[in-house]
Amino acid sequence: CLIGAADTFRAAAVEQVKVWGQRSNVEVIANPGQNTDPAAVVFDAISAAQSRGTELLLIDTAGRLQNKKNLMDELSKVRRIIDKKAGDAKVESLLVLDATLGQNGLRQAEVFAQAAQLSGVVLTKLDGTAKGGIALAVVEQLGLPIRFIGAGEGIEDLRPFSSYEFVEALISG
Repeated sequence: CLIGAADTFRAAAVEQVKVWGQRSNVEVIANPGQNTDPAAVVFDAISAAQSRGTELLLIDTAGRLQNKKNLMDELSKVRRIIDKKAGDAKVESLLVLDATLGQNGLRQAEVFAQAAQLSGVVLTKLDGTAKGGIALAVVEQLGLPIRFIGAGEGIEDLRPFSSYEFVEALISG
């Protein structure tokens, strides 16, 4: 496994990914300096994964608002690099969706689905008061499966989504 640190704009984002890489004993591919081209990081990370015969490459990109056209165009560029450089790879493009956003998350998922060719969603912040009802709308209206849920800050708090457990938690309040 390798991680590509392609969030090159947020201060300390690359360092944060490197900390997670150390915690999970996974090498992180990053380009030095802030404000480097995220697509260049993705290109380098794919090259590294291919040369090492790595089966899994995780790429972290910057969080962005769906109404910022230039940032969404950048995300589309990253996807084009992936499709061109690793066209035969099994690609999972996952949107990390904050469960506290409620129905605003649906619009976010719609725009991201177009720019990044999403294959699923990671629903986070389920450890607070959010029930994650947005998950139902994302699945029903966009046909995107919920792949993982996050209910805390640790590695063990990110786990595969279970529809049974989700419905049980939703009903039991």
